[in-house]
Amino acid sequence: MSILLGIGTFVLILTSLFLILVVLAQKAKSDGGMGAAMGGGMAEATFGADTGNVLSKATINAAIIFFVLSFLLYLGRIYERKHAAQAGALPNITAPASRLPAAPLGAPGVSPAAPKPSAPADKKP
Repeated sequence: MSILLGIGTFVLILTSLFLILVVLAQKAKSDGGMGAAMGGGMAEATFGADTGNVLSKATINAAIIFFVLSFLLYLGRIYERKHAAQAGALPNITAPASRLPAAPLGAPGVSPAAPKPSAPADKKP
């Protein structure tokens, strides 16, 4: 289970990087801004006239993959934590009750609590 969660985390990181690059490559509505500075025109030259359509679909698909994968990793980590806590816990073992009766305080061999010594009186010289 841990290996699958590690692979899923790696895929999530790759998906998030791809999503960032696709959003930055899109051309802004006002024909300026970050999309134009980071290669919005270059994307049009590469993908043709329908670049906006291709990048929009790629953004939507990457966002869906990102959210679904994030939710699945969240559920996987909860499952892993729940089962790790149960597997690593020590069993509860109760000790049997003692069959010997408790000895009274005055019985031989049992010493009562020693009285506290009183403070000595102050002596005047």
